[in-house]
Amino acid sequence: MAEAVKKEVEAETSAAPPPAVEAPKAESGKKTVAPPPPAQEKPEESKALAVVEKAPEPAPKKISGGSHDRDIALAEVEKEKRMSFIRAWEDSEKTKAENKAQKKLSAIVAWENSKKAALEAKLRKIEEQLEKKKAEYAEKMKNKVALLHKEAAEKRAEVEAKRGEKLLKAEEKAAKLRATGQTPKKLLGCF
Repeated sequence: MAEAVKKEVEAETSAAPPPAVEAPKAESGKKTVAPPPPAQEKPEESKALAVVEKAPEPAPKKISGGSHDRDIALAEVEKEKRMSFIRAWEDSEKTKAENKAQKKLSAIVAWENSKKAALEAKLRKIEEQLEKKKAEYAEKMKNKVALLHKEAAEKRAEVEAKRGEKLLKAEEKAAKLRATGQTPKKLLGCF
């Protein structure tokens, strides 16, 4: 379809006679028409560029039997329809891509939140275990302190008992020595 339009446009440009150029007025006051300069052949690329460029739409001709104009108008309508479909497809693809990206991003956020929650729960569990161990260790330390206090009390009691025994022994010996009138054999270290 597009090739047909290109061929028609090329046919029109090659079939149409070039416009006549007026020569400057001669002294006699008559106008002379000079032929236009010879047309140079354009390379294929420039023809394609001329066809691709959008020319301003000519005013519709009111000449009856213009099937050529109707074909051009139909080609333009077809072109606009195709461009509209392309734009709609492009918008649809962009929307799909955007929706897909948003879906993946929200899945990533959900994954991140679930992992965070799991780690926070694990941290709380570890903290509870640490608190429990801390309480157990504190209890053990209190028990050890109590045992130490008990042992210390026992040792104090033992020392007090030995002291009491020694005092009692000293008193008995002193009483015996008084009764017999003897002097102790061991005196203080200075004598």
